[in-house]
Amino acid sequence: MNVITLYRPVGQKELDLIKDSGNKRFPPRLEWQPIFYPVMNQAYAEQIALEWNTNDEFSGYAGYVTAFDLPEEYLQQFPVQNVGGEIHNELWVPAEQLDEFNNNIVGEIRVVSSFYGEKFRKQ
Repeated sequence: MNVITLYRPVGQKELDLIKDSGNKRFPPRLEWQPIFYPVMNQAYAEQIALEWNTNDEFSGYAGYVTAFDLPEEYLQQFPVQNVGGEIHNELWVPAEQLDEFNNNIVGEIRVVSSFYGEKFRKQ
């Protein structure tokens, strides 16, 4: 089985929920979030975590880049979406498919980078 590594920038609250799952699942989307968007490369995920999450109160002024693997065959149903520059590629997974997506994660969700804003306070 060929796997593809995807990345997801998350804030402190989302990381806590991932840890609560044993590093196996992403939490359900909020009602105003119709898609789950993992990104295709670490550089793009780090850009979001650093530029967005570290400045966002809801993220706890912390940005973490998670990496996780899924079977290539499963991911083929989600076309790659480019949302800007050359590295800005992501998948758009409908929120109602997130459980199935989580069930296809191979191994654990791991943190590969961490960033902290000036207003970050360790809890």
